[in-house]
Amino acid sequence: MDIRFADASDRDRVVALLRESHEAAGFTFPFQAAYADRLFQQHMASPMACVLVAGSRALGVLMACASEHPFGAGRIAKETVWYVTPEARGRGAIKMLDAYEAWARSVGCVSAGMASLATNDISSLYERRGYSAVETHFMKPL
Repeated sequence: MDIRFADASDRDRVVALLRESHEAAGFTFPFQAAYADRLFQQHMASPMACVLVAGSRALGVLMACASEHPFGAGRIAKETVWYVTPEARGRGAIKMLDAYEAWARSVGCVSAGMASLATNDISSLYERRGYSAVETHFMKPL
């Protein structure tokens, strides 16, 4: 499966993938297509962001942004969202990580970060790729 940078024609398919991702994560708040579209548009417009898709008809999406680390550790890349349809997982997902890391290096990042939801913990995959846990985030409904 080929991994490529998204273009404007991928918008509807990426929004659909973001809907699938939302459902798979088990979020209790409703999916909002307008927010998903805006997220896609913002990443597409920024020279310090990327939208990677897997396949000619996108079966996976990985969005990320690069910025300066707030404590001066250099430029870092952070995944915004990563979702791959069940039928495209395996090597296709690994190729997406390869492409993400290559993009991060190309924009001068000294490190790349990935997240794992408590509802879908894939930290063992990240650890096999050389990532290590650095923070645990907690949320409380208000």
